[in-house]
Formats: sequence, C-alpha cells, structure tokens
Amino acid sequence: MASPAASSVRPPRPKKEPQALVIPKNAAEEQKLKLERLMKNPDKAVPIPEKMSEWAPRPPPEFVRDVMGSSAGAGSGEFHVYRHLRRREYQRQDYMDAMAEKQKLDAEFQKRLEKNKIAAEEQTAKRRKKRQKLKEKKLLAKKMKLEQKKQKEGEWYPLLLGCSLSLGVDPRPELPRSRKA
Repeated sequence: MASPAASSVRPPRPKKEPQALVIPKNAAEEQKLKLERLMKNPDKAVPIPEKMSEWAPRPPPEFVRDVMGSSAGAGSGEFHVYRHLRRREYQRQDYMDAMAEKQKLDAEFQKRLEKNKIAAEEQTAKRRKKRQKLKEKKLLAKKMKLEQKKQKEGEWYPLLLGCSLSLGVDPRPELPRSRKA
C-alpha cells in the first residue's frame, strides 16, 4: 500500500515573474495602474459596486419604559439610555428636516425647469413667426418682381409697335382669321 503522502503529491506551482513595485505619484498614474491590472485578464469579471442606499434613521421606539430623564433621581444607567434616545430623536428630526429641504429644492428646480421650457417654447414660436413672415415677404417680392417684368414687357410692346410702324413693319404676330361659314 502506498503512503498517503506519495498519493497526494501535487505538481509544482508555476512561478510568477517578480514585478517591480510601482508607487503612483498622482491620480492619473494610479488610474493607469488599475486599468493595466484590469486589462491583464479581460475575461475576468469586474466587480461593479451597487449604489449605496441613502441612510435613514431607525424609526422611533413605540414605547420607552423606565426612563426618568436626565434630572435628579435617575440612576446612572437610565441617564445613558435617555441620552441615546434623545440623540437618536434629534438625528431623526434632522433627517426629516433635511429631506423636507431636499424635496423643497427639487420642487423649486422642477418649477424653474418648467418655466425655462415655456420661455424657450415662446421664443421658438416668436422666431418661427418671424421666419414665416420673412419667407412670405420674399415670396411676395418674387411675385411682384415677376409682375413688374411682365408689365415691362407689356410696356415695351407699344414702344416696339411705334418703332416698327415708323419702319413700316407690323410687329404684332399674325393671328389666324376665323372663317365665317
């Protein structure tokens, strides 16, 4: 029978190459080292921490027994119990005040955001109206230019008639005459 030590002989571990100790001098170098360590084994999962939940105080106790307060007559143990309860209650009240302030600021921010959005929409509508007005003005100017061009052509026609009549030529196109049946 073989000895237990002989059967459990492990193969020697592969030796790791000694790495030089690098001390980062600034935040950029520290980040670079972390990235290099992550990229050595890209198949390995990277732990991404969850967002920490916001701290909330414990709810107040339903009923506190045998607390005399910090006045005379209370034993040394009761004083500490009272002190801790008072500290927790102040902490809870501070937390509630902070949450109320945060909600107030959030509401103000949402109001301001809505006000800015409405102002931006009004400004956009004003500019859109101005662009439409300019577009209509350009279109009207183009139509007027075409009409003036036609009028000028119409004005030249009688002048042409006058010139050609003096030359003895009729500038009007000949129209086919209708035959009477």
